[in-house]
Amino acid sequence: MVKEFFGTDGIRGVANSDNMSPELAMKVGMAAGRIFTRGSHKNRVVIGKDTRLSGYMIESALVAGFTSMGMDVFLLGPIPTPAVAMLTRSLRADMGVMISASHNKYEDNGIKLFGPKGQKLSDEMEAKIEKLLNDDLSNLRSAPNRVGRAKRIEGVHGRYMEFAKRTFPKNLRLDGVRIAVDCANGAAYKVAPEALWELGAEIAEVGTSPDGFNINEDCGSTSVDALCRKVHEVRADIGIALDGDADRVIIVDEKGKVVDGDQLLAVIAQSWSESGRLAAGGIVATVMSNIGLQTYLKGVGLDLVRTDVGDRNVVKYMSEHGYNVGGEQSGHIVLSDFSATGDGLVAALQLLAVVCEQGKPVSEVCHRFDPLPQILKNVRLNGGKPLEDKRVKDAISDAQSRLGENGRILIRPSGTEPLIRVMAEGEDVGLVKSVVGDVASAVEAAS
Repeated sequence: MVKEFFGTDGIRGVANSDNMSPELAMKVGMAAGRIFTRGSHKNRVVIGKDTRLSGYMIESALVAGFTSMGMDVFLLGPIPTPAVAMLTRSLRADMGVMISASHNKYEDNGIKLFGPKGQKLSDEMEAKIEKLLNDDLSNLRSAPNRVGRAKRIEGVHGRYMEFAKRTFPKNLRLDGVRIAVDCANGAAYKVAPEALWELGAEIAEVGTSPDGFNINEDCGSTSVDALCRKVHEVRADIGIALDGDADRVIIVDEKGKVVDGDQLLAVIAQSWSESGRLAAGGIVATVMSNIGLQTYLKGVGLDLVRTDVGDRNVVKYMSEHGYNVGGEQSGHIVLSDFSATGDGLVAALQLLAVVCEQGKPVSEVCHRFDPLPQILKNVRLNGGKPLEDKRVKDAISDAQSRLGENGRILIRPSGTEPLIRVMAEGEDVGLVKSVVGDVASAVEAAS
């Protein structure tokens, strides 16, 4: 089904424009409120946000929508996405909402919706909401005596921090470990440094001074240069980079080298397997994960199952087939023993546990395999449909033929931006660059 509003990670667009306006946000609150208002009890929704200026506007509009449908609203303020998922469960809410555009710059914003168990909504549930967004909902509003209330909840940062710290082994401490942590001037700017400090670490901070405009600006998991410099400056043992809503993490080792989600998945999978915690004999990743990860896991007796891009797809497969470790190369790491969504801080703590147990530098712990050369190029769309164009199809076929059996080409539309992503990997980096360039050129010509 082609969706009008929802992408791979909720609804996202330029703030205060037609595709992320206060009118749309209010209607999302009304539509979702209508669907999740069940039974005679007072239904409730929790709402968190990151640090974007437009969060105030969207939050207020959502509150109006939900309360008009008779739902009480608990406002959490700036807090990570995984905290919203956790608090949805612990506060026994009927649903949760995170206002964030994740790793995008401040101009964008988005709305992520969670069910009562803290899981992102299914395609079927999103389709029901989409249908209502195109309807007139005025006749469905609650009676005056059933309008909901809204209130801010105190102490939510502490609750999430305690939850995160409990995922770290009780017999371990981070005493003497020097950590540079980059919070992307986003939702985790308070909780991540403090939680790591309370576990004993020495903390050097990057990206912990949000001003409404600087979220993900030259910092965070998609721009790690500042963190790499900080690691060198303070001689840190590890660098931890979160994105704007802290549901993904990228690591920088003590040498300043970047460690992506594939390496983290390998570390956690093998550690959990050796301790008897890994379920289903393997992990779930996406089509973007490097072939090197699959080869490495096979070598230690573990399977890798691939899904379409998006942590929601990963979570769905994990739930349906009994896996408890999954994630994406981009740093979304899902550990379903703890949470039904990606959690950058918890994933980092699992890595730190392995580092402490093995007593080795991060560079040694995290180098599990040499990835095959992989090139990704984004082509901005100009209104065309390049994936239906014969020139593009021919370029893709030619690229796969040139890469052979030990390589692959992947072309997909972004679910969060007007882009076509062209990715290829293979043994010959020159060949990989060439085929990506050729396919990207064909896509650009057809778009």
